[in-house]
Amino acid sequence: MDRSADVLLRDGTTVHLRQIRPDDADAIVAMHARFSERTRYLRYFSPYPRIPERDLHRFVNVDHHDREAFVVVSGDRIFAVGRYDRLGPDSTEAEVAFVVEDAHQGRGVGSVLLEHLAAAARADGIESFVAEVLPANAPMLRVFSDAGYPVRRRYADGVVHLSFPIAPTEASLQVQWSREHSAEARSIARLLTPRGVAVYGASATGQGVGAAVLGHLRDGGFTGDIVGVHPTADRIGGLTAYRRAADADVPVDLAVVAVAPDAVPAVVADAAAAGAHGVVVISAGFAETGPAGAAAQRELIRTAHVAGLRVVGPNCLGVANTDPRVRLNATLAPQLPPAGRVGFFSQSGALGVALLAEADRRGLGLSTFVSAGNRADVSGNDLLQYWQDDPGTDVVLLYLESFGNPRKFARLTRRIGRTKPVVALAPGSRPDGREPDVGGADVGGPDGGGPDAAAVTRLFARSGVIRVDTVAELFDVGTLLANQPLPVGRRVGVVGNSSALAMLAAAACRTHRLTVAAGYPRTVAPEAGAHDFADSLADAAVDTEVDALVVVFAPPLPGQLADEDADFTSALASVALAGDKPTVATLLAGQPPAGVPTYPSVEESVRALARVADYADWLRQPPGVLPTMAGVDAAAAGLTALSARPPDAVGLLTAYGIEVVGAVPAASAEQAVAAAGDLGFPVVLKAAADGLRHRLDLGAVRLDLASPAAVDQAYREVAAQFGTQVLVQPMVPPGVACVVELVTDPTFGPVVGFGLGGVATDLLGDRAWRAAPLTDRDAAELIDEPRAAPLLRGYRGAGAVDREALADLLVRVGRLGDEQPQVHRLRLNPVLARPDGLAVLHVSVDVGPADSRPDTGPRRL
Repeated sequence: MDRSADVLLRDGTTVHLRQIRPDDADAIVAMHARFSERTRYLRYFSPYPRIPERDLHRFVNVDHHDREAFVVVSGDRIFAVGRYDRLGPDSTEAEVAFVVEDAHQGRGVGSVLLEHLAAAARADGIESFVAEVLPANAPMLRVFSDAGYPVRRRYADGVVHLSFPIAPTEASLQVQWSREHSAEARSIARLLTPRGVAVYGASATGQGVGAAVLGHLRDGGFTGDIVGVHPTADRIGGLTAYRRAADADVPVDLAVVAVAPDAVPAVVADAAAAGAHGVVVISAGFAETGPAGAAAQRELIRTAHVAGLRVVGPNCLGVANTDPRVRLNATLAPQLPPAGRVGFFSQSGALGVALLAEADRRGLGLSTFVSAGNRADVSGNDLLQYWQDDPGTDVVLLYLESFGNPRKFARLTRRIGRTKPVVALAPGSRPDGREPDVGGADVGGPDGGGPDAAAVTRLFARSGVIRVDTVAELFDVGTLLANQPLPVGRRVGVVGNSSALAMLAAAACRTHRLTVAAGYPRTVAPEAGAHDFADSLADAAVDTEVDALVVVFAPPLPGQLADEDADFTSALASVALAGDKPTVATLLAGQPPAGVPTYPSVEESVRALARVADYADWLRQPPGVLPTMAGVDAAAAGLTALSARPPDAVGLLTAYGIEVVGAVPAASAEQAVAAAGDLGFPVVLKAAADGLRHRLDLGAVRLDLASPAAVDQAYREVAAQFGTQVLVQPMVPPGVACVVELVTDPTFGPVVGFGLGGVATDLLGDRAWRAAPLTDRDAAELIDEPRAAPLLRGYRGAGAVDREALADLLVRVGRLGDEQPQVHRLRLNPVLARPDGLAVLHVSVDVGPADSRPDTGPRRL
């Protein structure tokens, strides 16, 4: 198994981690020779000036099962090694140790090694680590104590003996994610605040992409050094040209590359030699061109990471930072939008120039901008990590074409969304373009494919993301967030001088689940002056029953304007900018005031306000907690239930503490009668075929069979219509039929769906969805969200069902989906919910190769 990974260290530098090889012997000896005497003593408890041949052979030859070792590489040099050795053939304990070259200590190498060693050990059945550390080795003791594992210490014979289980804990995950956040944010900060930029590919004639970027850097007023690199010219773009970036003898943190694809690797090597931390590869001709280009792109990333560089692109537009202290325009856009407090990430390079132009047209001020192109390395997730703590960014806009790590995206947005709104123009439930599966309601949503587009929007919202459908709406919402406060509720006051426009606005509010406040819409006469309009706006602004304002203004007819000097724009600005309620406006005349979001139509203004109101609702809700689950045996689920052929669906649920009502298959009347006798009367007999087990309306289910004769007759009737294979189950008390599903969504990974059973709800796709694992709040919202949910609360005399039992079931299914990546689909149908509990009558499961979940292991790029 290949366990190699590119990882970020604490300072944002990339390094390569891989398994040790026998041919690493010379590099290990060389690394050992560079150790200080103190480092050798702390690692080996003795001076250990050289590695004996026998020890060296053992160090570099491991079986990758009972013994594993990782080396950390920068360039062609190994500078750290970590290993574990199992304590006996059948032991679940292993001794762990690692050593880092002096020059690289304090960069977080030890914590990265520990994460990867623990993950490898768990995969090979090791449950705990032991280590021996000298008391003087305080940094190594901190590596273990700060990792989030419950470490036990014992001091004996001058050595600190440590032992700890290596199963992930909530604390260890929080530590890992905190370190990931710091490293990724630091790596992006170095790209966006460079002291110097080297430009490769600028022609001496001033023509071409490279020359354009060089000119934009120069003319944009970049505050650092600009280094033009050219193989022959002495000057390019009016600046001195150098053969190598290092020849300029100035700090170079960033390289912008616009050369032919086959020349990019040499350029990356030159930038690394000059001390650059990252490269922006504008050059095209990589993965977007086919398999050969994809191979070249992989080699580019491998070369850059080994050299310690992060890569933006290839095939991208560039990066920008409007901070007056930086003024970086390393893009193909000749003019940037004004400086502001909006961070903007665009995956598309081709569309990037148009996006920047639209932001400029709307006056939307940006703090930083990154176009990732093929997104071979730097992604939207990296920018989220940076923007979370960036004091110059208040709002985040994302234009995404696909997701590389959806689980991480959802995790990050749930966190950053609590302090800064994230607006995303993103793919729906099927960004890969695949067709939905067939099979109807027994395999997913109405088309069998999991969440539909509306459900995906709600999934985004539950992750703290304002998902929009068009580029125009991306800017509509972004402009509102950048200029206005959040609403404290959903009550809207509509004010205007046109009753027709005001009524349209009120109708749009109702469409988007906004409440038109009592006494609104309020309209003034078309011929009213600016002072009258301002008075009406001011009254609405201080109305305690109003949370937001929608302003509509139509030009009066000629001769109707009473006050020719009326300045409506000033009136709107004075009210909208002085209050604490968000204001949106549709103006069919006059110039919009600065700072007040204005839209061409009332529908657009109300839609933007509704998106922001939904986000504000999410902010007011507590985030929820992951409940502690008793009776869960994830190992039994993976090793026993899922390894059976066919998979043991009932055993899988049993391993997660979910009881399934037993069912006995029968293929004849005699077998059915015998099964009923063993189970005890009364029983239920149902067709065994998928899609029929719950179809009481078709006659495929016969209830309350109290005698052998009733079972015999029911079998013959069902077999004649639906086939000889049936299931016999004990009769359980009646309840409200529900459906619980688990599917793998291409955007969010495993998601849990809940709805009420029945053909009508299946046909209408009446399902609510949440990403796994579920918090207690997620489960409660799932129960309440379906349109048919009132049936669960007691409808027309029926008793309310046991919500706690339903919530517990949903949380357990969510945990199953989170922990068992080989489960591609799971369906519990029907689940009968009653006032005193519930009963799961049937479960089906589809398994396959474990889907990729890059957010569940140790840190890696």
